[in-house]
Amino acid sequence: MNTILDQDREGYAKAMSIEFFKNVYAYMFGALVISGLVAYLTGTPEFYAKYFINSAGTGVNPLFYVIAFAPIGLVFLIQRGINRFSFGTLLALFFVFSALMGLSLSSVLMVYSGRDIAVTFFVTAGAFGGMAVLGYTTKTDLTKMGSLLYMAFIGIFIASIANLFLGSSMLDFAISVIGVFVFTGLTAYQMQQLKAIASNTSISTIDRAKMAMMGGLQLYILFVNLFLSLLRLIGGRD
Repeated sequence: MNTILDQDREGYAKAMSIEFFKNVYAYMFGALVISGLVAYLTGTPEFYAKYFINSAGTGVNPLFYVIAFAPIGLVFLIQRGINRFSFGTLLALFFVFSALMGLSLSSVLMVYSGRDIAVTFFVTAGAFGGMAVLGYTTKTDLTKMGSLLYMAFIGIFIASIANLFLGSSMLDFAISVIGVFVFTGLTAYQMQQLKAIASNTSISTIDRAKMAMMGGLQLYILFVNLFLSLLRLIGGRD
């Protein structure tokens, strides 16, 4: 009798885990689709000249920086509000974030060729998928590695902001190389963390829905950053 109950619980936990990851990847791919469509529609010289170039034509206007940094603020808002906001509010913020990221990424379409973007996307998908599988299947605890990689992530973020003003090609190259290792490593770490959440049957339905969305957001951020790091390394600017 106990064996049957154990099997039932195990089957229930497995089904919940599968459903959880389906939702995680649905949010991730949904965000990629939204960002991709927005980037495609706005990634033109005409759009940039109209909305992001100052009246003197000598540089970008304040709106450019608002669009560039607004997604960061939204991520912090979603993280801080995960337990306070309703699921509907969090989902709306998630969609707004995805659209703003598309605006931020639209410049990529004007800098790199379509071929380079497509090739890099598939390379990124392969590397991301491989590390996701590794993170899910490994028995090694990646907690310490994840903490170190997140510290490196913060360093990359600060260095990237500084390089907006410095414009150093060598620093950009170093950030890109380090970024590839950091973001692939964080993908494995994040998958291990999500696996632990997915198998926890004590989490309520609404909390699981919120965590699945948050997981999709985190994986989306890692995928995009890995993509950009690889694109700077293997893409030829037009």
